[in-house]
Amino acid sequence: MPAERLRRYLDEKHVKYVTLKHSKAYNANEVADSVHLPAKELAKTVMVTIDGEMAMVVVPASAQADLEHLKKAVGASKVALAHEWEFKEKFPDCEVGAMPPFGNLYDMKVFVSQALREDEEIAFNAGSHTELFRLAYADFERLVEPILVPA
Repeated sequence: MPAERLRRYLDEKHVKYVTLKHSKAYNANEVADSVHLPAKELAKTVMVTIDGEMAMVVVPASAQADLEHLKKAVGASKVALAHEWEFKEKFPDCEVGAMPPFGNLYDMKVFVSQALREDEEIAFNAGSHTELFRLAYADFERLVEPILVPA
């Protein structure tokens, strides 16, 4: 089961969370619709390379990752969307495109949009196209230690 690794991690850290099952959906706006969440309250994980290093960028489902803005914000020379073949093996327990924004579990940096801090909770894919996790944003930030990118 794709979410098992994340579930164990959150349980070990004594984090309260809710799981939301939904019909199969492949894009963030469809997912938000299926669980009746505003798209701005659902986080999507976008895989990028920053100066050749794989990283996660986490933005509201209603937004697109602004790679030029990210490049300037982190002082990188090059930021590009990652190709599926570049990252799918890094997530053996996840369906492609449904990776949770917990880069610390996959040995990679996480950059998060400041817009996601505006809500008390964060919801995100839990490794499959049929399940979300929802938890306090403060817990997400404490566990993942993402690098904040101003909106």
